[in-house]
Amino acid sequence: MQGNERMPKAPQKMSQADATYSLGFDGGGTKTDCALAGADGRIVARASAGPSNPLRAGYTRAWFSLFDAADSVLSRAKITAGHIRAICAGLGGAGRPAVVRRVAKFFEDAYPNAAVQVTTDLEIALEAAFGSGEGIILLAGTGSAAFGRTETGRTARAGGCGPWISDEGGAFHIGRHAIAAAVRNDERRGPATEISQRILKWHDCRDWNALLERIAKNADDVFPKTFPLVAELADSGDDVSRQLLSDAAASLAGLAAAVANDLAWREREIQIAKVGGVYGRSKHFDAAIESAVKNLLPHANLMAPKMLPVEAAVAMAIRAARAKGNAA
Repeated sequence: MQGNERMPKAPQKMSQADATYSLGFDGGGTKTDCALAGADGRIVARASAGPSNPLRAGYTRAWFSLFDAADSVLSRAKITAGHIRAICAGLGGAGRPAVVRRVAKFFEDAYPNAAVQVTTDLEIALEAAFGSGEGIILLAGTGSAAFGRTETGRTARAGGCGPWISDEGGAFHIGRHAIAAAVRNDERRGPATEISQRILKWHDCRDWNALLERIAKNADDVFPKTFPLVAELADSGDDVSRQLLSDAAASLAGLAAAVANDLAWREREIQIAKVGGVYGRSKHFDAAIESAVKNLLPHANLMAPKMLPVEAAVAMAIRAARAKGNAA
């Protein structure tokens, strides 16, 4: 860590016997969810903060988000870092070993009594949907990916390689194409769309130069936040918005089909769990996703996960701590 990275205050000295709480994190390119569970496994506090995907937000901003979310739940429960016995953080970008090591070190320094597990947001989403069972998750938040696992433990993944070469169908991808469509409309080289009439006010920008400057400074602060506008306009009948979401649905279905093919599940019944912030925001989009998936995978059953990913992260933290205790 660099010297200017904010760290939690030094934890109060405590014995491991005093550490009975567990923390779970679900962190992505837009926000971080955190949940705190007591000794009985029940969640006693929740909080949200900013983005904590280190590869997109940067490590410093990720530290701030993780610390702020954790500090909020600890304050509500009136406990300190020394009371934490287990942590599981499922983060975007944690598919790389270097990211895992650096984030794990952050938690180990801040929570000395805790067993720390850092994994991907895909792993906790799969846990949320299927526990230890088989199935496919179709993740669509800021980015997108599909991830599946067989009953024997074999896994397959498609997508999730970042906004510039992947993540089709996620909020960043949709927002970027929506703003491009608005530019083409304004320059009279593309079809008319209400996005052009709404986009500047939506982002509280006085003109296009201000919006373009904001994109140049931090595209993650603009493109994903454009998605709700596109969702709203699609449901009100804007043709360009509807086409953008139909194209995104086809991309998401392609991710699910790629994983199904890899796992040799193309011709069998498949459970696919929809995970992420794009779902439930537009009736048009939800219907387009259902149709696109069924077109490629006729035997697929789309479903909601059994719990939230952050809740699954807490459960994984508790399980890891118990396993460590039994092994001791």
